[in-house]
Amino acid sequence: MTQEHAIDTMNNDGTTVRGDDAVIPAAGPAASAPEITRFEDLGLPEELLTAVNSLGFTSCTPIQEAILSRVIDGGDAAGQSQTGTGKTAAFLISIMTRLLRDETAEHQPGSPRALILAPTRELVCQIEKDALDLARFTSLTVASAYGGIASDQQRRQFINKRVDILVATPGRLLDFMRQKVIRLGRVRTLVIDEADRMLDMGFIPDIRTIVHNTPPKNDRQTLFFSATMTPEVLRLSEQWTNAPVRVNVESEQVTADSLEQIVYMVTVREKFTLLYNLIHQQDFTRAIIFCNRKDETNRLYTRLLEYNIHCTMLSGDVPQYKRMKRLEDFRAGKYSILVATDVAGRGIHVEGVSHVINFHLPEEPENYVHRIGRTARAGASGVSVSFADEREAFSLPDIEEYLDAPLPCIQPPVELLAALPPVARSMARPVKKSSGRNRSRRSRPSRTVSRAA
Repeated sequence: MTQEHAIDTMNNDGTTVRGDDAVIPAAGPAASAPEITRFEDLGLPEELLTAVNSLGFTSCTPIQEAILSRVIDGGDAAGQSQTGTGKTAAFLISIMTRLLRDETAEHQPGSPRALILAPTRELVCQIEKDALDLARFTSLTVASAYGGIASDQQRRQFINKRVDILVATPGRLLDFMRQKVIRLGRVRTLVIDEADRMLDMGFIPDIRTIVHNTPPKNDRQTLFFSATMTPEVLRLSEQWTNAPVRVNVESEQVTADSLEQIVYMVTVREKFTLLYNLIHQQDFTRAIIFCNRKDETNRLYTRLLEYNIHCTMLSGDVPQYKRMKRLEDFRAGKYSILVATDVAGRGIHVEGVSHVINFHLPEEPENYVHRIGRTARAGASGVSVSFADEREAFSLPDIEEYLDAPLPCIQPPVELLAALPPVARSMARPVKKSSGRNRSRRSRPSRTVSRAA
């Protein structure tokens, strides 16, 4: 967990928390002083508090206060929370506190004491990274299981080795359960993160199987989180939790004050020209360019390379090991521009993103918030630029309604529509020549024709 990510995770303002029918304003003159504001007041184990302090954490966000003060001793929770509110740190600190306090626990290989389920590989890796940062001064072990890479490498984490905290996607976890590599009978805390997204992705049958293999809900702690609470998500929460404290974190401002938002009204033909000139005329310290579909992402990435713009690309078509490598290269500054689908919109934290470009407006309004939330983090400023063409501008009213605020829609200035230069280099793939041995007779040139030529 980097310092900037840590500060963002732990110190997000502008929220309201409801728990046990209590309303806790997060900011503003009417906000009452919370009873618990500092981590040192929570009675955390010394080695965990040392890690918290070393990461620069000082006081709780509203959701952390609401969750930690109620579940650190074993109670269940069902929370509605967006990314960036400190939710992940809250459930990790709660889990680690309970595990460290239980000194008499028996450890068995492949039998985690805490299980965290997340919908995507990227989110699993982010939670694992945060957990390792918080556990670094403790004896707790953290492991992960997710698809997209060879299972043998992950399987070795569990054979004859102790695992205290396991972060996993449902599919790969089920694979290891069927292979008897992982057993869930000793799970003391179960976390289900981004339940609404799990529902959208069709994971609920898998999660039902996983939950059924953990101890009964009266014998385990369950922490259930979702960005939205639809009736179906609420029913799942009621099935899997036991008398939970209900925590609702609502943004008073969906977007940060330090974020400048611009919407350029353009035609489809003008979009790439506008993007090219933005990249060359503005100071893009680090930028993420979002497209809606994998084919659109690949097409834009290829065209940027043709114009000698150094960038990398993330989408579901990229193998997992390459996705992780490309993301780390982007974090390290090897590339200043990342072209991505919404796979990079949630659960991925990269420091110093100065610009977010919506080359295609998202089809779901909440994805707009997740995308632009990649910039203006930890008190830094940022710029969000969206392109609204004749096919996608109809999405703007829904986004504005979700934001509860109008978006500034303007025509791009003339200099941003300056003509493109010649293509810098060709990205055309060479055609592989087939050997004469494999060519059909029909494809061979006629000797008669050759002589005539």
